[in-house]
Amino acid sequence: MNKLSYYLKKYWYAYAFALLCTIIAVIMDMVSPQITKRIIDQVIVDGEVDLLPSLLLMILFIGFGRAIFAYLKELIFDTVSSKIGAKLRKRLFNHIQGLSISFFDKNNTGELMSRVKDDVDRIWAATGYVSMLIFEIIIHTGIALFFMYRLSPSLSIIPTIVLPIVAGLAIIMERKLGKIYEQISEQNAKLNTVAQENLSGVRTVKSFAREKHEIKKFLSHNKRYYELNMKQSKVFIKLYPYFQLITKLLPMVVIFFGGRMVIKDEISLGTLGAFAEYSMNIVWPMEMLGWLSNDLAAAFASYKRIKKIFAQKPEIIENDNPIILDKVNGAIEFDNVSLSINDKEILSNISFKLEAGKTIGIMGATGTGKSSIINILQRFYDISEGEIKLDDVNIKNLSLNQLRSSVSIVMQDVFLFSDTISENVKLGKRTKVNKNEIIEAASYSQASEFIDKMENGYETIIGERGVGLSGGQKQRISIARALSKKTPILVLDDSTSALDMETEHMIQKSLSQIDATKIIIAHRISAVRNADEIIILEDGRITERGTHETLLKEKGYYYQTYQAQYGEYKLSEGKDLLYVN
Repeated sequence: MNKLSYYLKKYWYAYAFALLCTIIAVIMDMVSPQITKRIIDQVIVDGEVDLLPSLLLMILFIGFGRAIFAYLKELIFDTVSSKIGAKLRKRLFNHIQGLSISFFDKNNTGELMSRVKDDVDRIWAATGYVSMLIFEIIIHTGIALFFMYRLSPSLSIIPTIVLPIVAGLAIIMERKLGKIYEQISEQNAKLNTVAQENLSGVRTVKSFAREKHEIKKFLSHNKRYYELNMKQSKVFIKLYPYFQLITKLLPMVVIFFGGRMVIKDEISLGTLGAFAEYSMNIVWPMEMLGWLSNDLAAAFASYKRIKKIFAQKPEIIENDNPIILDKVNGAIEFDNVSLSINDKEILSNISFKLEAGKTIGIMGATGTGKSSIINILQRFYDISEGEIKLDDVNIKNLSLNQLRSSVSIVMQDVFLFSDTISENVKLGKRTKVNKNEIIEAASYSQASEFIDKMENGYETIIGERGVGLSGGQKQRISIARALSKKTPILVLDDSTSALDMETEHMIQKSLSQIDATKIIIAHRISAVRNADEIIILEDGRITERGTHETLLKEKGYYYQTYQAQYGEYKLSEGKDLLYVN
């Protein structure tokens, strides 16, 4: 279903009918010069004026019939190409969605957008008006030559010699343009990437006063895009005049030699008139060959790039017969887990056991592999060694859908969609979360505090990536989104970093009431203090583990972090971290 040939075969009957309509329309069009011949020879030369009304009616009938079949032809081609384009784009998007995270690590958003939009559009055109015109040119030229040979075999030698020359020029043009089109498409992807990144990060650009630098970077890519398009135009301009020259000279040569034949009484004047009309009729197909070669080269280049994406296979493969748990309790076990990506060791010999309903805190400096633990738990990447179990079952034996739908995660980099707050909160289970559950989740995350003050409340539309909201507000909506999902496992990846201590304390208090297995990744002591176990990562290895009290006694990384965050203050025994002596 990922190959273009699949769709062409699927709609063969529609193309066959469109082809039939094309043949009928062209035959009717080619009959018209025959009537012209009769008007000249019989009406004008022989004076049979009585034939003129019937011959004119025949021309009218032919014009009317040709219009109907030409309409049907274009309608069918447009309809089928639209369906192929839409289905191919859907398949491509679905395929991209099914690829592993590693694919997106290597390919940027702008490039993928170009494949899904621009490249599919070119194939859409190729399966529509471009292929329609190619069919019409072939049929038109073939039937025109048939009638021309019937009128005068000797005179028909002229267009027969010209046609291969034009076809040769078209092939030369297609080959030269094909290479350039690949470069144009690649540069178009880069241009889209630069524009997409700058528009998405416009606030960062302005904050660092980088407008001139970013404009300069965009203009450099734009200049390269312009140069490639000019290169394409130069190829086209260099060859296309030959098409025009040949098509203008052909009728002149035909009339010159045909006129001599009329003078010698070898053919009639009507035959010359009809022949000249046929020679004019094969002019536009020759001219169109240049344009069609241009569009066809673009479509082939686009299809090659799309095939490369379809050739990509997901690295994370689901078991052919996955185990489906009746109920996910949320017990997690890491047994000597190691992870390497591109020969770089990320995690090494990570082991911990987390019973259902318990909480584990994970701390460590930036880049020590904290978030990687979450990535491998959800099988965004497969581990190099060891085993990860969910409810005593290796996660590789579980269905990806059940595994990932059992985990609610509040990511470090909050992503909100351009939609209402309500739609963003119930993203995890859109059809199953009702209004009361949205309000409840927002209350737990302390998001209701600012949502209720908004004019449209939960139906307030937020901008792209949560534009218009503060970092803390976005984090609270993200927490509400995870809570509304009501999964047995809740992951908080530095989810309160943008919140003040008081709001964080209230959220921590609410989270303690949630019946779920919790993994809390944080830099703040306050976020992990009450966890059943805390592990400290350094260079992808566990260097410390224990409870809040035991880790303080060890006076390692955890103790130093505590001292850095609270200085000379000490916790009163049994009191919350917010309250100090």
